Amino acid sequence: MAITVAIVEDNAGICDELEEIIREDPGCSCVGVCRNVQTALRKIPALAPDVIIMDIQLPDGSGIECTARLKHLLPRTQIMMFTIYEDSEQIFRALEAGASGYLLKRTPPEAMLQAIREIMRGGAPMTGVVARKVIHSFRRTPTQSSDVEQLTPREVEVLELLAKGHLSKEIADRLTVGVETVNSHLKHIYEKLHVRSRTEAVIKYMK
Repeated sequence: MAITVAIVEDNAGICDELEEIIREDPGCSCVGVCRNVQTALRKIPALAPDVIIMDIQLPDGSGIECTARLKHLLPRTQIMMFTIYEDSEQIFRALEAGASGYLLKRTPPEAMLQAIREIMRGGAPMTGVVARKVIHSFRRTPTQSSDVEQLTPREVEVLELLAKGHLSKEIADRLTVGVETVNSHLKHIYEKLHVRSRTEAVIKYMK
């Protein structure tokens, strides 16, 4: 079944490009395009898409606030920020609001499609520069929490690669194991850290 995607973006040219990228991929389907916050809040809940691609700077408000409101209405929908902003404050406000991914608008089409698939698999796709900012904003303390201490050396290895922004396949390639093995490690990591997403796991590990 195709991944349903809604777009919230006020720039007509970018909207057209995103629609074309999604339309040309047989695994995705664009179910709606909104140009502002009010339209998004009115239309998207009824569409209940799998993924929302969300701009931050919208003509009638903040995409971050829109993200928080939509996430409350659609807790299973994955929201991916798609913006020119790469400052730490905007990144963390978006993640706190419920976003599971954060891509910059210079992201190539294939990387965008890969990010949509990754976010649906429970990943937290981020442009490299954004992932580095997330890592640099947290400093591990000398004494780790008891939850983190329960991780096996292999699970720590997986989590460290995850914190560097690597996707499941990239982690599998680096560790010379299958993707299913990586996903199994991730499941155990979530259980031990008492988290539900890769973003939460990385944040808890890096504290």
